[in-house]
Amino acid sequence: MSELAPDTLHRLANVPAEMAGERVDKVAAQLFAEFSRAELTRWLNDGALMLDGAVVKPKHKVFGGETLLLQGQRQAREDWQSAEAMVLDILFEDDDIIVLNKPAGLVVHPGAGNSRGTLVNGLLHHRPALNTLPRAGVVHRLDKETSGVMVVAASAGAHRYLIQAISERAVRRRYVAVCEGVMVAGQDIDKPIGRDPRQRTRQVVRDDGKPAQSLVRVRARYRAHSAVDVTLGSGRTHQIRVHMQSIGHPLVGDTRYGSRRILPRAAAATTVELLQQFPRQALHAYKLDFAHPSSQQPLHFSAPIAPDLQTLMAALADDAS
Repeated sequence: MSELAPDTLHRLANVPAEMAGERVDKVAAQLFAEFSRAELTRWLNDGALMLDGAVVKPKHKVFGGETLLLQGQRQAREDWQSAEAMVLDILFEDDDIIVLNKPAGLVVHPGAGNSRGTLVNGLLHHRPALNTLPRAGVVHRLDKETSGVMVVAASAGAHRYLIQAISERAVRRRYVAVCEGVMVAGQDIDKPIGRDPRQRTRQVVRDDGKPAQSLVRVRARYRAHSAVDVTLGSGRTHQIRVHMQSIGHPLVGDTRYGSRRILPRAAAATTVELLQQFPRQALHAYKLDFAHPSSQQPLHFSAPIAPDLQTLMAALADDAS
């Protein structure tokens, strides 16, 4: 038996019969949910991820009943190990989870252009043992300019549990946002989302995208804007921003996704300035509900609406009164 390098991952999974006919890369993404589809594809191409002991292409179709064996090493494209002292607004923590309120402007994890100063760096300082977990325990993320509540896994068991719970939509995520235009009623948006082929940093509604559902309910109506509550039925990149643009109600400040900086007619100068200068998408993750990974006790967390978003909503309410 060959010896593996100390940092080599070792995973084994049986392909369920009901997955017969699926591509092996898609099957691997479901069975090894802790890894990205890109990582799994690389391992398939490199022969580090094999099907019944054979090297197969990512598009190979499975029959069901085979064994997937992963013996690969992760590529360190970014620094996920460096700890940095950082003030964190922690709402709850125990041996399994850390729940926190992320401020707008804070990047969640290291990446291109953001090698340090991320939430992950701060979490590694707060809880060094996170460096033993995939992606330092991050199981979902918020965009840099989105504020609000998020959960991080703090144990291997919790990481597996939360990844599965999110995929099964057992983690309820609710947001508050301010959009352009007056919404007559709420909408249940069910539109697939995928990468924009012309601009890879954007997402768009496209027929071949991944399923995405957003339940939008009106919280308040103003003269030229609306405040809405949005519950995610799935969690795609930039989902709420893309879905709100798709129905003609882009978020205030979200110039990447259609914000036109519209203004109420004859609005006060302070309101005009606030709308024209609002520095981010007006989006806040305000509630998070899930069962505790160990005890299964229902947990309910909320993060107060960020001060800048409260100021915006108060100004629009005053303008409408």
